[in-house]
Order: sequence, then C-alpha cells, then structure tokens
Amino acid sequence: MNRTGEELKKVFIKTYGCQMNVYDSERMTDALAPAGYVPTETAESADLILLNTCHIREKAAEKVYSELGRIAEMRTASGREILVGVTGCVAQAEGEEIAHRAKGRVDLVVGPQSYHRLPELLAEVRPGRAIVETEFAVEEKFAALARVHAKHQQRVAAFLTVQEGCDKFCTFCVVPYTRGAEVSRPVDAIVAEATRLAAEGVREITLLGQNVNAWHGDNDWGLGRLLFRLAEIPGVDRLRYTTSHPRDMGDDLIAAHRDLDVLMPYLHLPVQSGSDRVLAAMNRRHTRADYLRLVEKIRAARSDIALAGDFIVGFPGETDADFADTLSIVDEAAYMGAFTFKYSPRPGTPAATADDQIPEAVKGARLYELQAKIDARAAAFMQAQVGAHIDVLFERRGREAGQIVGRSPWLMPVHVDAPAGMIGTIQRVTVARAGTNSLFGTLADAPVKPALENVL
Repeated sequence: MNRTGEELKKVFIKTYGCQMNVYDSERMTDALAPAGYVPTETAESADLILLNTCHIREKAAEKVYSELGRIAEMRTASGREILVGVTGCVAQAEGEEIAHRAKGRVDLVVGPQSYHRLPELLAEVRPGRAIVETEFAVEEKFAALARVHAKHQQRVAAFLTVQEGCDKFCTFCVVPYTRGAEVSRPVDAIVAEATRLAAEGVREITLLGQNVNAWHGDNDWGLGRLLFRLAEIPGVDRLRYTTSHPRDMGDDLIAAHRDLDVLMPYLHLPVQSGSDRVLAAMNRRHTRADYLRLVEKIRAARSDIALAGDFIVGFPGETDADFADTLSIVDEAAYMGAFTFKYSPRPGTPAATADDQIPEAVKGARLYELQAKIDARAAAFMQAQVGAHIDVLFERRGREAGQIVGRSPWLMPVHVDAPAGMIGTIQRVTVARAGTNSLFGTLADAPVKPALENVL
C-alpha cells in the first residue's frame, strides 16, 4: 500500500528494440509511480501491461498483434481487470490501425513522445474504446522528464536521452516518421539528470539519441562540448554515446575523444553499405571515401578506439559488386564488431516501393557471408585482449558463485572471481582467456597494455 493506504498497482513493461526504448521504459515507470504503480517482473501479476515496441525489426507490427493475442488469453483466464497498452514506434506508426485490429484487446496506444502523459491517459480509459495518443510533443516530454523521476534499483551504468528524432530521411528508415524531427534536450536538463544519476551511484552514463551527435544546445553547443561538461560531474567515471551519423561527427566531438579520459574508446558509427551507389540510393549523404577519411581522422585523435558499425545487405538494386564493396570496407575500416541486417521494407519509406527488390535467398546468403567476416574480426579483437591489463567497471554479480561481471572500455563483458563489494568500482584486470562474447580474467595491479595493437 502507499502512504494514503491505497493498494499499489503493478505494471509490467515488455521492451523491444533499441537502448532508447530501454530508457523510455524506465521513464514510463517513473511517470506511473505518482499514479500508484510499481514495476513487476511478470505479466501475470500485473494490473497494467505495456508493450514498448520497435519498428526496426522485420514484421514488428505482426509480432505485436501476436503478443496482444497471448495477453488477451491470459487476461481472460485470470478473470482480473488488466489494462493493456501498446507504446513506442509501432504505436506511433500504426496507432489507429492497432486500435481497430486489436479492438477489445488493447486499451491504450501511445507514441514515444507522449509516455509522460500515461497517468492522465489511463484515467480516460473506458471499456471497449482504445485511447490513441500519437502527437509529436517532444519538447513537452523532455520538460516532463525532470518532474517525474522515481529512484530505481541502484545501478552502476545508465542511459540518458539527450536527443530524439532524425532529419536525415534515409530511404530505408522509419525513424523520421515514428520519432519525428530532430529535437535536442536542453543542456541544464541533461546536466541535472546526469548529476542525479551520479548521486545515486551511477558511474557510467551513455547518452542516447536516434542521431545523438546531431545534438545541439544553446549558444552553439555541440555534443563534444556537452561531453566535456558532463565529465566535470563528480562520480561520473565513464561516458559513452550512441547512435551516431557520419555526417554529424564534428571536430569538437573528435577532440573530446582525444582529450577526455572518461570518454570510452568505443564508437558505434553506422556506414550501412560499402558501395557508393547503394549509399546514394539510401540517401546516406556520405560516400565510402568520406567515411574512411573520417575513421582515419578519429583514429589519429584516439589510437585505441574500437569501431562498430551497422550494415544492411540486400538493399533494392544491390549487385554482387556492391556487396563486394561492403565486404571490403569491413577490413578497411577495421571494425571490431557490427550489427548486420537483411533489408526489410518498411511501409511508407521510399525504398519499400522500389522495383528492384532482392530475393530473400540472395539477401540471406549475403548476410551469412558478411556476418561470418564480422565474426572473424570480432573473435580476433577478443583474442587480442588475452594477456592485457584492462580497466573494468564492475556492474553486477555473475552467474557463478563468487563471480562479478563488468565492462571493458570497449564495452565487452568481463567476468572475474572477486567479492561483490567491488561492484560499482573500476578495477584493473588481467585477461586470461576470451570467449565468444565475453572475457575472463583475474584482478591485477599492472600498467594498462594497449589491447588493440594486434587488430588494427
């Protein structure tokens, strides 16, 4: 019960997709707290179920309808009154369609710019009628963030949204339609939230945005200057940011990588294709040479930086020669890892109606070949860490008794046998072996050895 003696209600949020959705789900929990909702780990125990959706994955909307069907069966079997909502990018893109197709199974459809209004929208819910709220009120949402924060379970690392939306209009992407135009959060609000996170014990903050390096503040602040400001906050030991666009990688941001020790040497910088012809068709507005010159400039500023990327294979009209260009840029850019996807048409995007769609079998074969190449580079990167002494921020207990897990500067999980009291601290670790996705080591007291010299 709460302080007024009222029974607390439980909310279960299922999160799909990107880190932005993870952050948004936390903020939904914050927004619902004053209305008497506390989080629960299971849908079966919830009074309110929210599906925080992502439109990037293939058949995203159909998966939402399937999940709504399962929830409807559970709700009927329970005999309890359970409210169900769809939030996020699928809600934004297909709001009224969801309300129509899932009539009787969904009570609320809320786009990503309106979740701060959840309590008042829930108060308006009536049986048999779904409320649809898909307005683009990003500024209002950002202003509300400062008012609703509830204290979460203590965390070592946290996300912080600084920017939403995108103005680039890549021909394959729905983000401009589901998240709207680029909007930047004010400097003071970002600093205030980062300061609060640090006071709660957060040691590492990752700045989020659909196009995070397009962030700009008052008086011509860019993301680089913001990072310098956040580095001044006591307790902030590590900073990261994601996801970036090559065209917005300015000199101030590159300087931050050069001069800020707390800015981790890891950069997710999607290229999407190695072919100039495909890049032009995607409306990426950079060439292969532009991208490689930028990578060279970044590495000149920070020699130990590890680069990750995104690739789409089988984009309409992609030839074998185009795909060969993609394979070759993996080595030229010296990626340590990448996210790879088969092109999948998104309704409303220009590429979805292109005549020269690639057969699924061809897309699948290309994806397999590209992923094998990425996996080989990732394995070499991991193996190069063996014997190195690296600084690890420990975040949680491991699966094994007496084990704790943290992250390296390059974002890799590191497992060590050590006391749980070290969680929340940065310790030097000697890497003993490399797994497929994780490193294993022992506590060390030795100078840091550059861990990338055998890969780049």
